[in-house]
Amino acid sequence: MKEIKKILCAVDLSAHSKAVAEYAAMLAKGMSASIVVLSVAPSPSADVYFEVSPIAVEKFAAAVAAGAEESLATFVAENFAGMDVKSYVLSGNAADEILRCANTEKVDLIVMGAFSRKGVDRVLFGSVAAKVVKNADMPVLTIRPSDD
Repeated sequence: MKEIKKILCAVDLSAHSKAVAEYAAMLAKGMSASIVVLSVAPSPSADVYFEVSPIAVEKFAAAVAAGAEESLATFVAENFAGMDVKSYVLSGNAADEILRCANTEKVDLIVMGAFSRKGVDRVLFGSVAAKVVKNADMPVLTIRPSDD
């Protein structure tokens, strides 16, 4: 069995992210592994905002990224204190960025939430977790949030 020395913990900073972090931290501690925490901010484009200038969209994206970096720093401090951890906020398609980061960082395991979308949302947006599981070169542990 392959050793797990580096774990990617992908979070969206929602209320369910704490549960994902708990699993990643537990596994990392048990295996003496390091953690890479990743949050992906959506990348807005001027095409989506018909009456908004590209400069305004860029400023908005920069503000979102700055807020996400601050939120992620707080999240990491609260959930991975005393651990060997790096964190990143990337912008773009969540599944693509998770896979890219996993390969760049050469992680041995991805831990992420599996939030089930229903109906039209599922058809339009698909499942980030399903795309990652399908395309990852390493094992993926998906955590389904409880209603607690």
